[in-house]
Amino acid sequence: MATRTVLTADDLLKLPRSGQRYELVKGELVRMTPPGFEHGEIVANIARILGNFVVTRKSGSVVTEAGFLLGRDPDTVRAPDVAFVSRERLAKPRPKGYFDGAPDVAVEVISPNDTYLDVHGRIEEWLGAGSKSVWIVEPGRQRVTVYTALDRPRVFERDQTVADPQLPGLDVAAADFFAVE
Repeated sequence: MATRTVLTADDLLKLPRSGQRYELVKGELVRMTPPGFEHGEIVANIARILGNFVVTRKSGSVVTEAGFLLGRDPDTVRAPDVAFVSRERLAKPRPKGYFDGAPDVAVEVISPNDTYLDVHGRIEEWLGAGSKSVWIVEPGRQRVTVYTALDRPRVFERDQTVADPQLPGLDVAAADFFAVE
């Protein structure tokens, strides 16, 4: 009978750079499918908009596809498409490896191959690990849904202004996330 190798976050960091993206779920390596071009454009738009907002207010840091250590023994490392970590939670110096804990805001852009169960599993995982809000961005419907642990989901259609208590003062139309030239 074959035994299963349980990997750690340190093992994941030491994997050779092959161009392939992986996450670690309860010690098991999960290969991630590369996203499509539209997905990449939307992620770039969100990161630029949130990044500019956060820099102006000096309120924290915005990262893309960075690993967050969500659990130990066995380790779980996940990487949202975009994440915000508040200034109060940022260590000095910044971590070179994975951030220990969940981001304040995790943003997931839905891909065509994502299932309902996949998406809701990610929402539960981020909120369960300590994220204060999770944004689900739907390119096909051009809408953003903001989930929190305490409130009902808030849906922002493309003509509405996205709001999140974790980013007070944010004033951006959902359509701006989907804008391509």
